[in-house]
Amino acid sequence: MNLSLHHITRPSNSTNKQPHALFLFHGYGSDENDLFSFASELPEELFIISVKAPIPMQPHGNAWYTIHWDNLNGKFNDTKEAITARDLIARFVKEATEAYYLNPNTISLLGFSQGCILSLAVGLSYPTLAKNIIGLSGYIDPNILRAGYENADFSSLNIFISHGTSDQVIPLEWAQKTPVFLENIGIQTKLKTYPVGHGVAPQNFYDFKQWLIHKLKDF
Repeated sequence: MNLSLHHITRPSNSTNKQPHALFLFHGYGSDENDLFSFASELPEELFIISVKAPIPMQPHGNAWYTIHWDNLNGKFNDTKEAITARDLIARFVKEATEAYYLNPNTISLLGFSQGCILSLAVGLSYPTLAKNIIGLSGYIDPNILRAGYENADFSSLNIFISHGTSDQVIPLEWAQKTPVFLENIGIQTKLKTYPVGHGVAPQNFYDFKQWLIHKLKDF
């Protein structure tokens, strides 16, 4: 289907006319096939959409926004590109929800690393777009949140966050700020940690899978 972002799908086996959907957003330098490896182990009732970031990298992979390096400032994100990516994702979720006849009230977003940063930014900037957000190995970047986000109603938004204790790409300390940030805007969650680097441990997969099943069971 010709939508604004390239993606691959796994259809739902649900008899519901509008099935629950899970959108997957990969990290920097990866592609839509990475997180799609989760699909076979996730509930078959979910319509799964794994999305490819729009910026090609060399020699392979894609990015949602550019990460710059210089000798003075070290590594830093391109905030303008990140905001563009945030809104591109929000638009795509709306497009795909309509195009695939998905349930707009039970949309879930899952992001890893750069995909996590953007999934959280989308959820906090547009809190009625998704019901559940699973943020793996990332953090909240306040610079890419929509102006006035703190005045929104987040009462229907559920967030799961996790991180590796030995993450060499995104420091654990950055992730530890996330539940504090969320609590300040009325969202209660706990950071779950696992003894891994920048990746998803088997127990981490099991935990977020069970969390998502629990959140969707009442629909």
